[in-house]
Amino acid sequence: MNIDQASMKVLAMNEQTTGTIFEIRKFAIHDGPGIRTTVFLKGCPLNCAWCHNPEGVSPEVVDYDLRPRDDGRTPAKTQGQARIGRVVTVDTIMREVVKDEVFYNQSGGGVTFSGGEPMMQPAFLEALLISCKGKKYHTAVDTCGQAPAEDFEHIYDLVDLFLFDLKLIDTSQHRTYTGMSNDLILSNLALLAGKGEKVIVRIPMIPDITDTEGNLDAIAAYLEPLKSIRRISLLPYNKYGEDKIDRYQMSRRRLQLERQSPPAMDEKASRLRSRGFEVRIGG
Repeated sequence: MNIDQASMKVLAMNEQTTGTIFEIRKFAIHDGPGIRTTVFLKGCPLNCAWCHNPEGVSPEVVDYDLRPRDDGRTPAKTQGQARIGRVVTVDTIMREVVKDEVFYNQSGGGVTFSGGEPMMQPAFLEALLISCKGKKYHTAVDTCGQAPAEDFEHIYDLVDLFLFDLKLIDTSQHRTYTGMSNDLILSNLALLAGKGEKVIVRIPMIPDITDTEGNLDAIAAYLEPLKSIRRISLLPYNKYGEDKIDRYQMSRRRLQLERQSPPAMDEKASRLRSRGFEVRIGG
């Protein structure tokens, strides 16, 4: 068996690998360059108080009772259940991904793997990445960084871009708001930075929690020695997660926060630009 035959055999085996997802989003423009397809894998090791995909935290397929809605014309009534998550093969994902190949080629886009936390399903993620690279698609992994270092090293050459969410530098605060220390997260960020220029740091801007001057200054100070990381995206707070808490009747506390104004975001971006970073507002 020659190398090409061996590669095709490995690819065919990988395409039958299964994993659990909860959404495939077409024509995504905030998850990396160009027009993209974003595949959301289920399961996350963190439990962020502001999570905008709380339905993706559990690694399992979950049935939620939907909250009754009143449209103002008819009495409120229960709308049944919503099943979040499905087990699929890599081949199933790729059949959807290839439909938008023309848009990737025209826009410089590709495929992004998000979640949840895609590193929670390392074998499935690797198989997806191998299939995408076989098609020569640009690949991005949106990660919180909480995964074994060897898993990042294992897939590094298959990934064109890591969208690395960096929330809080203070370990105590990080544990309070996400349920875990950030020691491994910061270690993995340094690891990826040392391997090349594949990382964009994304900061979810949670009012009075992550968007404070103290936290932004601490993030800048941590990133400054990591010379390969100079791109930062500031993600304005959104209430999608709070809406889902209500919709799916989740036992999570709503933060009841409001999105930052454009001038406020501009000021925070300027603060980081003054430290020498290229800063974008949005994904």
